[in-house]
Amino acid sequence: MPVFVWEATTRRGDVKKGELEGADEAAIRGQLRRQGFRSIKIKAKPKDLSEYLPFLKQKVSEKNVVVFARIFATMINAGLPLIQCLDLLSQQEQNKTFAKIIADVKTDIESGATLSDSLKKYPKIFDELFVNLVAAGESGGILDVILQRLSSYMEKAMKLKSKVKGAMTYPASVLVISIGVVALLLLKVIPVFQKMFEGMGGELPGPTQFLVNASAFTQKYFLLMAAAVVVAVFLFKRFVATERGRYLFDRTVLKSPVFGDLLKKVAVAKFTRTMSTMMSSGVPILEGLTIVSKTAGNVIIEKALLETRKSIAEGKTIAEPLAETDIFPAMVVQMIAVGEATGALDTMLAKIADFYDDEVDTAVDAMTALLEPFMMVFLGGVVGGMIIAMYLPIFKMASVVGG
Repeated sequence: MPVFVWEATTRRGDVKKGELEGADEAAIRGQLRRQGFRSIKIKAKPKDLSEYLPFLKQKVSEKNVVVFARIFATMINAGLPLIQCLDLLSQQEQNKTFAKIIADVKTDIESGATLSDSLKKYPKIFDELFVNLVAAGESGGILDVILQRLSSYMEKAMKLKSKVKGAMTYPASVLVISIGVVALLLLKVIPVFQKMFEGMGGELPGPTQFLVNASAFTQKYFLLMAAAVVVAVFLFKRFVATERGRYLFDRTVLKSPVFGDLLKKVAVAKFTRTMSTMMSSGVPILEGLTIVSKTAGNVIIEKALLETRKSIAEGKTIAEPLAETDIFPAMVVQMIAVGEATGALDTMLAKIADFYDDEVDTAVDAMTALLEPFMMVFLGGVVGGMIIAMYLPIFKMASVVGG
């Protein structure tokens, strides 16, 4: 519904301003008169520029959704009606895009839709896990408890993701700096030395001549090289977007010597945490495995989870098919088997998730400790080697003069 800006006076003569949603100006005027306002002025709220230019819209982050779920849970637990909760949340939300989504959800519920059906319209904001747990909370009458669990789960998932991103940031940043320094040397520094070398005469040492040739090539074909990099990145993304390409890429990443072990631990932590949250919220295990497989982020892990789901549907335990995959360690499988036998699988999964959160911390620290000296040696070797090669003719000339 359209939003209207209003200004009116109270019975005491105080001037009040605000915004209201309504079908038209008459509906807003009637609503304000029923509240006792006089001298009412109403006009349609001008549309934000972002409504015409989608790329200007604020992005809704995971943190926005976490805060929304936590405050929403607190409001419901305090006994506030669902519509009033959503109205207050939309008014206090500073992210305009998210505020509009919450307001639209409120409008859908006023029209008779359920909360889960309303949230389902925004899959980029509220994923399948969020929607299914909210549906379970609505049907079980424990929406506040479910929202509290969701916010806790999302906070831990965000923390896990930030650890992995932090581990990837260091080598990526060193690599980018290395490329930048090499490009600067080839394009700006070496040409200056080259002019000086030409004035000296004589034959240049092999490493120096190689750098001079590389500098000349880079200056001549720099734009072509940049275009080649862009095309290579584009083709790689297209290849990874295919089913075969995605499979090969994900398999290579999981088998890589440094990152593979870390990503497996992240997968175990994410799987156990998500399954624990869903099972404790009343989501059936088969439905839970379907949802978890879609959010795995790796087709190898997704395939393993779908095979597990198929085996469970045929009557096997969850531990049996997981043991046949290369993703889940024997200790995890044994703990899941104990959880199944004792009827406390959700609790056992939560304990495994806590343990593997710590394992991810340890793996990130170990990987950083391993990469730091390697990357420093790499950066120092590349830049230092180029500098030495540039000074070789000067050292040679000095030795000739000294001799």
